[in-house]
Amino acid sequence: MRKLLLISLCLLSLTSFAQQKTGNLTVFTDDGDKFFLYLNGEKQNEIAQTNIRVEELPQPYYRAKIVFEDKSIPEISKNLPVADIDDKMMDVTYRVKKDKNGKVKIQQYSQTEVVPDFIIPAGAYVKRYGQPYPPAGGVHTTTTTTSSNTMNANVSVPGINMNISINDPNTQVYTTTTTTTRTSETTSQPQTVKGCSGFPMKQNDFAAAKKTISESSFDDTKLSTAKSIISSNCMSADQVAEICKLLSFEESKLDFAKYAYRYTTDQKNYFKVNNVFSFSSSKEQLNDYIAEQ
Repeated sequence: MRKLLLISLCLLSLTSFAQQKTGNLTVFTDDGDKFFLYLNGEKQNEIAQTNIRVEELPQPYYRAKIVFEDKSIPEISKNLPVADIDDKMMDVTYRVKKDKNGKVKIQQYSQTEVVPDFIIPAGAYVKRYGQPYPPAGGVHTTTTTTSSNTMNANVSVPGINMNISINDPNTQVYTTTTTTTRTSETTSQPQTVKGCSGFPMKQNDFAAAKKTISESSFDDTKLSTAKSIISSNCMSADQVAEICKLLSFEESKLDFAKYAYRYTTDQKNYFKVNNVFSFSSSKEQLNDYIAEQ
């Protein structure tokens, strides 16, 4: 009976630990306008950025204010949820873009469950909420995940303090180790977009990436997943075109095609990506974007 009580306490402790207590918030601008982000009046970055990610947010809602480096662009103030309708903390991304009248707006871009092995997009500025400012610049994250059938927990009750290991073949316990390297920002001048110097994704890895993207129900989620994958890999122009075909909307295809250009090994063949578009205006926009790089 006493052993059963200890095991119950152990499982209760593990269940409480497993519950997600914090969420993450990412804000980025479509047009590359740099900005400062305030959450509940607290400034999140010292240097203006185009893509800001704030992690470990404990509250489901925040009053956000976006102040642009370009003073001609009006500030944006809006309540941003970091939780779903059931108040479950999520990993939420918001996009700042201009509507057809040129007015700047912020809208939800994607919402996914918080995962320990989230791939941080290249060049994103990452800050833990309530912590000092990190160095501005690029972020490189390496995550290693291992699994076993053994749960370990420390049980402490009056007069007893012991570690318990429980082996259950039907339970997988994952241990994740994450190493993050941040490089300081050395210049605020626009940099020329260059292609990947490595090799494109191997066919097996690329097939797995396509499967992951396809399993998403919404186009916005497919797009954000595709961007996360390519930001940590190189692709060929043919592979970029295949990813574009997984997206349902013309706007999403164009968005990814622009984003993927910098991660393409054979940029000279990028004309192949034009074949995925249904409208000539999309082809022209992509060509204009490439010409500016």
